[in-house]
Amino acid sequence: MLRRLLFIVPWFLFPASTGGRIRTLQILRGLKGGAFSVTLASPAPRDGARRFASELNSICDRFVSWPSKRAGVWRKWLRIVHLAGLLPMAVECDRSLKGARVVAQQIDAKPDLVVVDFPHTAVLLPPRLEVPSLIFTHNVESEIYRRQVAVAENPVLRSIWRDQTAKMERYERNTLTRFDKVVAVSDRDAKQFRERYGVKNVASIPTGVDLDYFSFHPPEPEPRVIFSGSMDWLPNADGIEWLLKDVWPSVTKKVPQASLTVIGRDPPPHLVRAAEGRSVRFTGFVDDIRPHIRGAAASVIPLRIGGGTRIKAYEAMAQGCPIVSTTIGMEGLPAEPGHHYLLADRPEEFADALVTLLAEPARGARMAADARNFVEASFSSARVAAEFERICLGLLDSPVSV
Repeated sequence: MLRRLLFIVPWFLFPASTGGRIRTLQILRGLKGGAFSVTLASPAPRDGARRFASELNSICDRFVSWPSKRAGVWRKWLRIVHLAGLLPMAVECDRSLKGARVVAQQIDAKPDLVVVDFPHTAVLLPPRLEVPSLIFTHNVESEIYRRQVAVAENPVLRSIWRDQTAKMERYERNTLTRFDKVVAVSDRDAKQFRERYGVKNVASIPTGVDLDYFSFHPPEPEPRVIFSGSMDWLPNADGIEWLLKDVWPSVTKKVPQASLTVIGRDPPPHLVRAAEGRSVRFTGFVDDIRPHIRGAAASVIPLRIGGGTRIKAYEAMAQGCPIVSTTIGMEGLPAEPGHHYLLADRPEEFADALVTLLAEPARGARMAADARNFVEASFSSARVAAEFERICLGLLDSPVSV
């Protein structure tokens, strides 16, 4: 008989417009049809379950939901109000009385295992969990905040981020230690949870990529550069702002025909304005990212803040697009700089690395082939999902299970 798994996520998973959604979908697709009967619980927009019925059927056996919070000006003001709360602003924003009621009802049905996706989702849980539980973390959340303090130039913003960092560290520690098992997305993150928070029962899974969906296509001679990522996520917006200001002028000075395409939803208006007349295009949300990546001479990951691991890196590698990245952009991924991608943290280094790929297509092609072989060897999404299922089963079969 199949065991019953309740999987709680903080947002509606479709369309899969963020790295977090993509990673969660990979896990759920791998779990479907395996050792568990999966109930997925999440917020959902009005008629979302109907519009995405076939997609939901591909990742779970049963779907329960509560209304998504609507975006708008009032939500921005609410976020400002939440700055004064005891919890981090991002956690306060995910509170939902309706969501908490739905989650409580599902937990009262005594599933064999509860999986919580992202620490802030735990704000929906009852005070005590009487069933085995696992939390799936995609980042060290407090690390993102600490890095924001380091790069903030405005003293007021720096003070706000410092306050939010302290709140997130406290919340993250208290949350992770509630669960029977913590699953991180890299050995590096798992080590931080052990050393910083004293979490003992922590495991890690690698980042995966759908190798069939992202088929290989070698880079083409046209000096076309791409970036992919949700532009309403602060680390992505910060990275592109840094790239446009400190890197791109040097690139176009040496390669005047170079172009940059930024692929991702909700680009900040000030960045769109800053890109005008500079061979830079923002696509906004796209249904399928593959045509934009295919054949590009380089993919950039210019992150200065952030956490976890970047799925966008493996997607580019799988499709044959050479990468230039900062250290943070490739953090937690076991790829080898100089072989699978080019590493550059200072603006002049980043520009030189990009120019190298644009001016030497043969080098980019060799790197692309090596990178594809690298992800094929160990990082398919199916293999990662199987490891996640193994961890879940191991928790239930452990003598320390509730």
